[in-house]
Amino acid sequence: MNHYLDLSDEVQKAFHSQQPVVALESTIISHGMPYPQNVETAREVEQIIRDNGAVPATIAILDGKIKVGLSDEELNELGTRTDIAKASRKDLPYLLANQKSGATTVAATMICAELAGIRLFVTGGIGGVHREAETTMDISADLEELAQSNVGVICAGAKSILDLGLTLEYLETKGVPVIGYQTETLPAFFTRSSPYSVHFRTESPKQIADTLKAKWELGLEGGAVIANPIPENTALDESFINRIIDDAISQAKRRGVTGKDVTPFLLSEVNRQTEGKSLEANISLIKSNAELGARVAVEYYLQ
Repeated sequence: MNHYLDLSDEVQKAFHSQQPVVALESTIISHGMPYPQNVETAREVEQIIRDNGAVPATIAILDGKIKVGLSDEELNELGTRTDIAKASRKDLPYLLANQKSGATTVAATMICAELAGIRLFVTGGIGGVHREAETTMDISADLEELAQSNVGVICAGAKSILDLGLTLEYLETKGVPVIGYQTETLPAFFTRSSPYSVHFRTESPKQIADTLKAKWELGLEGGAVIANPIPENTALDESFINRIIDDAISQAKRRGVTGKDVTPFLLSEVNRQTEGKSLEANISLIKSNAELGARVAVEYYLQ
């Protein structure tokens, strides 16, 4: 696979010196936030990981290469170009074979991280089972990837635009542990809690790292969800955000928005209706996840 992978100097040095490395996705840059907040946040998140003892590896597809670790210029390119594809599992072969560029989703980032030998990955929130999936069959590829790629995903739970109950059922069926960090309930991205319980509660980064190590040493293939609630000072009221999400979903139906366009549409509409509060929350939670992800990576690599 080496001819597809292009590791930055910083990431290569980290591997050679056995430093902990944390993967980051790029869809949040190209499709998740407006410019310039997207690029500013990406740089700040990378620095948080460095400040907590690990090395960041933002992953993207650029000109037919899997870039593991991006320069400032490449981050800016992802944040400003309008022709960057949204790259999931199904898209990777085409983009690589045809020298095209794409921002990696959770699923694609997990694939690329595992290829590069990275065990920990930080994102905002995972995809999941969409509401009314019993008729639309709209289920994120993130869940299937979690079932087969050996990468721990630190996130603020599943996006609150989803059916959280069915998402948890799917993960349980696939044997993917959902580990709460200092919480017994699943965070719902913009909110710290939901009506649903995580599988296990942990109190420290070391406890998370030990759990991941035991999982993979037992030969239990697949990843794990490490659910880290959004910081209290930026969390949104549950009833407030749910009303807005319900309205955004109704608008998506009326406009005929389907498939991979649903999530960007809903997040954009939620940001508009919250007058930017949801964007502030999104930035806050990804920074919090980056700090936890770096701390878990340090503990994991110390073993």
